[in-house]
Amino acid sequence: MKIYIDFDDVICETAKYFTKIAKELFGIDVPYREVQFFNLQKSFDLSDTQYEELMEAGHLPENLLNYEETFGASDTINKWVDEGHEVFIITGRPFNSYEPSRKWLDEHHLERVPLFCVDKYGRESFDQDYQYNMTLEQLYSMTFDFAVEDSPAAFEHVLHFNHCKVAVFNRPWNRQSELPNDNFVRCESWQEIDSVITENIIF
Repeated sequence: MKIYIDFDDVICETAKYFTKIAKELFGIDVPYREVQFFNLQKSFDLSDTQYEELMEAGHLPENLLNYEETFGASDTINKWVDEGHEVFIITGRPFNSYEPSRKWLDEHHLERVPLFCVDKYGRESFDQDYQYNMTLEQLYSMTFDFAVEDSPAAFEHVLHFNHCKVAVFNRPWNRQSELPNDNFVRCESWQEIDSVITENIIF
């Protein structure tokens, strides 16, 4: 199987780290469980300038390297690779965050899994010719049998993959979101995600 995996809040606990940064920078204390929106500007009630500052701080190499791994992520992904599945990490992080993101993956024993930065959310203001970035059109030309996502804003992207089963990693900002169709299933953990892909292989 070909498997698409999002990075932030799927493989690592990005939002939890951003709540700490928001508190340090602006004195804004929003507990992780109360992060209601994928759009952190809205969740933290930030001005445009504050949001830019937050995003810049959150993507500094020293911060990216400190994100905590989501429990079970690397073990499960490596099991899939060992079983012969083709696994790709498809992130919406800024293109210039590739190097520390790649280093984080390598340090968490995911060196066998390729990483691609895709402008999922229209944040890139100009084209950057990195070998590891990908346009949405290039992403849509690929095929995937299984995907793991947390962002309601990214559901539209995985809908381009015909008959793709999608595990939605339950997070505070997607619990109220309606899932697009029956191919989407909510999961609370990597153990549940692994069970879903196993069922998908069998059937």
